[in-house]
Amino acid sequence: MMSDQQIIEGCAKHDRKAQQLLYDKYSRFLLGVCMRYAQDKAEAEDILQDSFLKIFFNIKDFSGTGSFTGWLRKVAVNTAITHYHKNLKYRYHVEIEEYVSVETGVNSFEEDFFTSDELSKVLNELPTGYRMVFNLYAVEGYKHKEIAEILGIDTNTSKSQYSRAKAVIRDKLEKLGKLKSNYSENS
Repeated sequence: MMSDQQIIEGCAKHDRKAQQLLYDKYSRFLLGVCMRYAQDKAEAEDILQDSFLKIFFNIKDFSGTGSFTGWLRKVAVNTAITHYHKNLKYRYHVEIEEYVSVETGVNSFEEDFFTSDELSKVLNELPTGYRMVFNLYAVEGYKHKEIAEILGIDTNTSKSQYSRAKAVIRDKLEKLGKLKSNYSENS
């Protein structure tokens, strides 16, 4: 088994075996990243393919400082953003169970109250700009200034879209929670 360092060195030399090992080791992880930015799995797979082309082409630029996984993830996120700018029909899916209470202030719900599909549906109903800013800030950890530069918007626009996204998510989850509790009371 080759180490990440050996795989990186092999990929820098365009070694197909090293490239295959890198793909096998990280494609599932990176597909998950791409799914947050894609309308469906086919689109995510297109973004993933473009990401791997960029990774293989630019792996020689990986400095070795910091996390290799973090570098791969950043390439995939940047590729997805480029894809967004090219297509401007942006929709994405994201699993938000682990940060929904922190990011939206919705903490009165039972932990397993919402399914992943329900949470994804709520996010997918957000306007495009809100979804993009929410994902970049809450999921990817970008600062509003960075988001503004990436999306070509004002920093205050990023902050207000994030704030509005949280309010919409909170409202939709509260409504969904009431529907579910009414349904369970009437069953």
